[in-house]
Amino acid sequence: MSKKVINQNTNYNTELLDSIGSNFIFNENPINRIKNEREAFSKNPIGKKINKDQELSELRKQIGLIENCILKDNSKNIVLGDGNINSPIMLIGEAPGDEEDQTGGVFLGEVGNLLKKMLIAINIKIENIYCTYAVNFRPPGNRKPSTIEIKRYAVFLQKHISIIKPKIIILMGSTAMESLTGLNSKISNERGKWKEVIIKNINYNVIITFSPSYLLRASENKKHSWQDLKKIKQKIVQLKLLI
Repeated sequence: MSKKVINQNTNYNTELLDSIGSNFIFNENPINRIKNEREAFSKNPIGKKINKDQELSELRKQIGLIENCILKDNSKNIVLGDGNINSPIMLIGEAPGDEEDQTGGVFLGEVGNLLKKMLIAINIKIENIYCTYAVNFRPPGNRKPSTIEIKRYAVFLQKHISIIKPKIIILMGSTAMESLTGLNSKISNERGKWKEVIIKNINYNVIITFSPSYLLRASENKKHSWQDLKKIKQKIVQLKLLI
């Protein structure tokens, strides 16, 4: 199979580029291109169509019923997700921060501003994709969720993905990586590699990269994130996705 060549003359915003610096089954082998037919609406056992808004509302209720959870008990809001629920791109961050917990929004403040710049650099507006987190409540003190907590919320994340049915999943940060792939190795060893994740017999293209909150603390890694963003752009072109 020949590789899709990206037009090297694509005009990226120079100012924005400067701002960012220059268990499931998965593998790193070339992904089988046999298409899985995915309907915009899922069906219940009696064949009645249920739209995504209804399914997301039900998922929110399920998450709200979780018991004996330190994350929930110390948070103000469930942070489910935001954006275009019919987008072919689903971006999964690690966990909500204080601003997100206060409002129920996703990727706010300085973190959100950096993420917007990163996406605009590959001609994507954040409102045109769907964003969520690996866990839906803010961890106390913004600590990293424990492996037990990650596994507990991974069940909800799996359902979340099955509702949105994206063509590409972007995992930002080690918590998102561990939640969906089960990997708990260094993210620097896994980032920038396309993987295949299978959920309910549907194959998903997955790529791991650094979270914007980490990049704010370790700006020297922005150059690696830019390499990952270019791979995401290439995959979008290859799959002929409209964002």
